[in-house]
Amino acid sequence: MFLPPLAEIAPLSIHCHDDLGFALANSVAALRNGASCAHVTVNGLGERAGNTPLEELVMALEVLYECGTRIRKEELYSLATLVSRLTGVPLPVNKAVVGEMAFTHESGIHAHGVIREPSTYESIRPDMSGRKRRIALGKHSGSASVEAALQEMNYPTDENQLREIVKRIKQLGDEGKRVTDADLMAVADAVLAIECRPFIKLRQFTATSGSHMIPTATVTLLVNGKEITGAATGDGPVDAAMEVLRKSVAAVADIRLEEYHVDAVQGGTDALVDVTVRLSKDGKTITSRGARTDIIMASVEAMIAGMNRLLKGGA
Repeated sequence: MFLPPLAEIAPLSIHCHDDLGFALANSVAALRNGASCAHVTVNGLGERAGNTPLEELVMALEVLYECGTRIRKEELYSLATLVSRLTGVPLPVNKAVVGEMAFTHESGIHAHGVIREPSTYESIRPDMSGRKRRIALGKHSGSASVEAALQEMNYPTDENQLREIVKRIKQLGDEGKRVTDADLMAVADAVLAIECRPFIKLRQFTATSGSHMIPTATVTLLVNGKEITGAATGDGPVDAAMEVLRKSVAAVADIRLEEYHVDAVQGGTDALVDVTVRLSKDGKTITSRGARTDIIMASVEAMIAGMNRLLKGGA
């Protein structure tokens, strides 16, 4: 007795879980062999190891099989981050398509290759999924990646100066530090003997919080020589601190906090805290870092360092 393929009898759908890491592959195989529907979830959220991720299946169908999905691919990343924030489930940094490191290159040979020809190390263009390529700096960086970053920041260098900047960046990476844009600019200023006068100076800072009070931060800054005092509230003392700093310079520039990341460098309640922030102003973004045993002061340090770099050369 001949049994025709099930797809010829009734519409089929495929529902996969990622227990062994085959959810995407099995979903693609099913669609190629007659299934007309695949069950997916944003970021692969689901029981046990999760389901087939929407963003990965869309990009696989569009790029590998040239199959139009009518999905607005450029919105995939914003959707992924929104779902992550609302569900409280963080995105793995190395997750395909939407992970923080998906389009980040640090290794010298990788950065050099992708700068010359993106398809060397990128199977899909970052902008297809709403992303941007990022060249990270650290102990594995080569001269090509450092030079590209310097050019983007308008730092012209000769061969000897570039060699010295690369050497210092590698030293920072060897110390286990996260090398930020502000770090690179500080190194470049030192090597090129450029004086960078801070646009913003901290005079005093206070933060209060408790079980029966609204977290509040007050600050006094010298902004381009003018003393400004402000206060703000937030969901916590760090949030209040970020808000009061942003509001204090609002008359000079609209600076937005795009990303906030914190690491404890060592264990214990007195651990050194390393805070990294990503700030933006008029389409320009920059990362900066602060390191203290006090998370609030580390955050303030990172914020002011980043704002000064964004405002370098005038608001």
